[in-house]
Amino acid sequence: MEKIKLTYSHNHSVANILLNDGKGNVLDNIMMLELLDCFKEFAENKHLKLITFQGEGKHFSFGASVEEHTQEFAEMMLKTFHRLFMVLKDMAIPTMAKISGQCLGGGMELAILCNFLFADKTAKLGQPEIVLGVFPPPASIILPEKIGLSRAEELLLSGRSIDAEEALRIGLVHKVFEDKEALNLGTEEWIEKNIIPKSASSLRFGVRAARAKFNHVLSNFLPQLEQMYLSQLMNTKDANEGITSFLEKRQPAWVNE
Repeated sequence: MEKIKLTYSHNHSVANILLNDGKGNVLDNIMMLELLDCFKEFAENKHLKLITFQGEGKHFSFGASVEEHTQEFAEMMLKTFHRLFMVLKDMAIPTMAKISGQCLGGGMELAILCNFLFADKTAKLGQPEIVLGVFPPPASIILPEKIGLSRAEELLLSGRSIDAEEALRIGLVHKVFEDKEALNLGTEEWIEKNIIPKSASSLRFGVRAARAKFNHVLSNFLPQLEQMYLSQLMNTKDANEGITSFLEKRQPAWVNE
């Protein structure tokens, strides 16, 4: 594994994934394929009760690779990324995101797919895709389901980031800890108390039941938004200008088409 570290804890009943690319834990194609390899392993493990995601260092993840958002690579990137969501959905193993620092774009989408979100006070969560002239397909479906349409639209269409306290207030994260050390200790305690005593098999049925509507919505609408992104959005001048201007470190010059 080049870009993630996998460890097991709690008598091998918890799988801990550390996103670790040395800088912003960017979810590029290599990291996504490594995650999919881990998921294959998890799917065959009937004893697994929880999967946790965390970023190495100060940040959870800066998001998907902007270089891979270009017209040339967008299809490969999006299809691999969306496969992560479908595989996690189908496994129905409970998931937890432990968030510190920047948790943006595709990184935030991975976090909000999780059943449980815990953060420390350094956390900043945002879907800034609109700033680049594009939109985030998974977040466009998941955020309204989790925090309601009104709050979701404001975040999706402004592209602004929110801090941990606001994320707690709107019901996106479950608890905020002082710092990363407190986050790790607190989630450890929470897992010991709330997950470990349960049956791994029953937890999966519980996830499927709790997410009956959520999974239906995700399965039906994610392919539609993927299609819209690839066959319509990526053929607009502004979507390509947004990505190009970001890579060239300059302000975008929108032509509104």
